[in-house]
Amino acid sequence: MKLDLAMWKKAVTVIPRIEDDEWPKLDFVSRWLIMTRFAAIILTVIAVFVSGVLSYRAVNINIGIWVLLAVALIFAHATNNVLNDLIDFRRGIDRGNYFRAQYGPQPLDRGFMTQRGLLRYAIGNCLLALLGGVGLVLYRGGLTLPLMLAGFLFLVFYTYPLKYFALGELSVLIVWGPLMIGGGYYVLVGSWDWQIVLASLPFAIGATMVIFGKHIDKFEVDREKGVHTLPVVIGERPARAAAIGLVALQYLVILYLVLARYFTPVVLLVVLSLPLFFKTMLPMFRKPKPKERPANYPAESWPLWFVGAAFVYTRRFGLFYILGLIVDTVLHRLLHLA
Repeated sequence: MKLDLAMWKKAVTVIPRIEDDEWPKLDFVSRWLIMTRFAAIILTVIAVFVSGVLSYRAVNINIGIWVLLAVALIFAHATNNVLNDLIDFRRGIDRGNYFRAQYGPQPLDRGFMTQRGLLRYAIGNCLLALLGGVGLVLYRGGLTLPLMLAGFLFLVFYTYPLKYFALGELSVLIVWGPLMIGGGYYVLVGSWDWQIVLASLPFAIGATMVIFGKHIDKFEVDREKGVHTLPVVIGERPARAAAIGLVALQYLVILYLVLARYFTPVVLLVVLSLPLFFKTMLPMFRKPKPKERPANYPAESWPLWFVGAAFVYTRRFGLFYILGLIVDTVLHRLLHLA
């Protein structure tokens, strides 16, 4: 089967909408990118880079182990996304769900795969993640196994019961911060550092903001189906305000780390993300979602609204955060070698 490089490129930036007759023609990689919603896994890729830069700030890291860490975390995230589809379908959440169909084809609802086939697919991704995790445990030992087990529990139980009982947002904060970045630092450096955990929070907060946006977009659907996400519990308007507050918290954490002289002021390069926030995310989150798609809003993105704005901002924030950390790391190492 011919490899569709154009689809690969599309699937790593957005979650493509696929017609029924297109699916059988897709190559294996395209199917994997679409079914695992790789466009969202980009957040995990950024987290891996943050952990790598923070680790290199302290020691010369083993690049092979860093790549193994990336493989383990990427396939773990892929497993979670596939399990999410399987569990929500079995619980009736994704059956004939118009809203779910807007951010990627639901493989079971569309008939692309059977439940048994999707379960095998999830197991395959999980085994690759576990193989990577076992390699990391053998390399570093110590806290690596408990950290891996904690990640596995979040992977399995995020969709149910955590997401259903207003714990999904907190789970994302813990996973993308202390577990991915703090745990990645531990594997690469060999020590647990609470300052690294604090330094992980600005990006982890961004990932949490994305899930906030997604759950606000799904507010009515989730409430009707009995999925008690945090926005459903606290209300749509407070959830929008909380998401804006999370942006302020990102910069407060970074400012604290600069004032505490853990980071040099160059990390404040991340403020270059603010124009995008003020231009798009803030105006959108200050108001309820429109009842109808605005004329200038992409038809392929509707009815997604808040999650798109949060994701684009968080991706920009993450890239500037990495850039600031790279320059800070160069300065840090130069000063310590001088």
